Amino acid sequence: MARRRHLRPDEEELWHAVARTAKPMHSNGKSVLARHDPPTVKPEFKPTQAPRFPAFHLGEKAKLSGDHNISPGLTEALAAAPLQMDAKAFGKMTRGKLAPEARIDLHGMTLAQAHPELIHFILGAHAQGLRLVLVITGKGKSKPDHGPIPQRVGALRHQVPQWLRLPPLGPCVLQISEAHLRHGGSGAYYVYLRRGR
Repeated sequence: MARRRHLRPDEEELWHAVARTAKPMHSNGKSVLARHDPPTVKPEFKPTQAPRFPAFHLGEKAKLSGDHNISPGLTEALAAAPLQMDAKAFGKMTRGKLAPEARIDLHGMTLAQAHPELIHFILGAHAQGLRLVLVITGKGKSKPDHGPIPQRVGALRHQVPQWLRLPPLGPCVLQISEAHLRHGGSGAYYVYLRRGR
């Protein structure tokens, strides 16, 4: 370690001359250079007692109302549809006593494949003068549902009744009903067609 060198007399005289003419850059120069005591550490805040809340249960003050607009299930919606055909024939049809004159199996098809097939089948059956046809959709498979909106099981099963009510099929269809168990149950539909013109 090098020994500290002292100023020579001429260097010391020069230093004092410069120091006499120097002006501080800041007005607080003396206070900055002066020694300060270390700042006192503020004591950590400690509450005397945690606030107390009264006991409660989630949802205890929620207003319950019975007017939730929950859409009915597919079976209920079809059953609630107004009866357009003869009541006696409808009763026989829903009990599986009427044999369908033609059938189409859409089970396993995508919506894009099934729609044109259904249109071709229904328009062809109507042109031939058929009255009762069977449309098989399958019940659908449940898949893992990861989203916030619940997914319906059986896309075809839910879509076919809508297609049958819309043009070009709507004017040909008189009644739609779930099939009897002997014809496929909830995985198939009876479609009762209007008379050809």
